[in-house]
Amino acid sequence: MSGGSLFDIVGPVMVGPSSSHTAGAVRLANLARLIADQPIREVEFILYNSFAQTYQGHGTDRGLIAGILGYGVNDERIRDAFALAAQHQLKYRITPFTGANNYSPNTVVFSLVLQDGQTLRIVGHSIGGGKVYVSKIDDHNVSLRGEMPTLILFYKDQPGMIWQVTKILAEQRVNIASLTCNRNQRGLEAFMIITLDSLPDGSAVEEIRKIADIYTVRCIDKLSA
Repeated sequence: MSGGSLFDIVGPVMVGPSSSHTAGAVRLANLARLIADQPIREVEFILYNSFAQTYQGHGTDRGLIAGILGYGVNDERIRDAFALAAQHQLKYRITPFTGANNYSPNTVVFSLVLQDGQTLRIVGHSIGGGKVYVSKIDDHNVSLRGEMPTLILFYKDQPGMIWQVTKILAEQRVNIASLTCNRNQRGLEAFMIITLDSLPDGSAVEEIRKIADIYTVRCIDKLSA
């Protein structure tokens, strides 16, 4: 049999020959798109380990592009990802990294340029069965799986910030499933990740954005099945 890959033959409805390499790639890119929370102008996909070795034959490249564009794992248009990227004027580069590293087998680093010119770097991993997680956003270590609605906040480290944010959510009767926060250094930038039972409405998100010394609020819906 000649021409094309098994991904072409099976088709994206079957999420290709590997759930880690195809469905996982689509879901990871969709999660990166949700974290960005605005249109993406440019993206470099830096592939590690198994992703770097087999990305073309397994359709990982198409899956990543399709996910960044917002297509789901069962969308037949995944096979046309390269043409769709051109249609949407998405600039992309795929860079396999073949040197030594400490990343898990199926890892991709998303280096993004957003519509407003802001840059964003996201480290994501596919762990089998279409399941994924993000371990790093810029310089912050996180654990984000896209399984629940989530708020991500970057802000100046100072007393009372958690109380101000959770007070707004409580007033909206939005239940918090988990909350984690971290900082690189006292008094400098910190981040907060709040997983929720449901997304807050737009007015609550805007109210959180107006809190003094909050730099960025990203409101992320859960990934589709």
